[in-house]
Amino acid sequence: DNEIYQAVVSTQSTGILEQTLLISEKRSELLLWEAKGAKAAVLRVKRSAQNAEKEQARSLLTAFDQRLFEEISSRGASSWLTALPLVEHGFVLNKQQFRDGLLLRYNLPFEGIPSACACGKSNTLEHCLSCAIGGYVYLRHNNIRDLTANLLVEAGCKEVTVEPQLLPITGETFQFKSTITVNSARLDVSARSVWSDLDKVFTDIRVFNSLAPTNISQTLKNTIRRHEREKVLHYDARVVEVEKATFTPLVFSTTGVMGPRAEVFYKKLAELLAKKTGHTYNDSVRYIRLRLSFSLLKTVLISIRGFRGNKWTRFCSLTNDINLI
Repeated sequence: DNEIYQAVVSTQSTGILEQTLLISEKRSELLLWEAKGAKAAVLRVKRSAQNAEKEQARSLLTAFDQRLFEEISSRGASSWLTALPLVEHGFVLNKQQFRDGLLLRYNLPFEGIPSACACGKSNTLEHCLSCAIGGYVYLRHNNIRDLTANLLVEAGCKEVTVEPQLLPITGETFQFKSTITVNSARLDVSARSVWSDLDKVFTDIRVFNSLAPTNISQTLKNTIRRHEREKVLHYDARVVEVEKATFTPLVFSTTGVMGPRAEVFYKKLAELLAKKTGHTYNDSVRYIRLRLSFSLLKTVLISIRGFRGNKWTRFCSLTNDINLI
């Protein structure tokens, strides 16, 4: 059936082009336009059929697998699979990391990890991504924070600062009670020359576990919007009114799906990077996506296989043979 379908598609999309070989040049130009329209119509039908098959397959999955399916189908979530293994950019995985990445992608069981976490709970994938023991949740966040700062420097932005402290509040009031007003408040990264030469932008990063019960009950799109809105309610008014700057929340899921505001921010960063390096805009966008994708993938895999507990092996010089040179 698939072979017959492909034959019909090929016949419909090339039928008009055959006629151009038999008629005058003027008429052939008109038929070329018709051929483009016919090809677009065939592609629409093909895409519609593929979407129908995808939705049918998705309806057979559990809610957990449906969320994973939604994430791996999102833009940027699969970029690590097609990247060249460039060591200088960190686009490399060892064989265990690559296998684990595929197991994570298709929700297959991991081998060699304990069934119970050090905190006493079952060591499921969802729990591995949320458990605070071991510091892996902070590792994910801090890695994206530092990578974003490095990308801003590469793009030629000025005054790039990690964890900038906000100006103290001296009597200012804000519309929303949720606005953070403590004088010790800090954001993740700030820089100048992003949106314009003199203006300053503050960003705050959140990497959320979309498989957690509080997130999986909503669609991925609504979950991302909720996390973005929380960041905006906490910091936007203070940054705009006190710092006289702009605020951009950078929200990611653990599989690498970016929120819409993060998409806009990193596209602007790609534009600046392309201008400075001389590379094309598309190459710069792909470079940034790959850097972010590998960063998230590696930190997620570390959190799955990372050590959680208080046991450690005592080193004893009497029982270890050491050669001093």
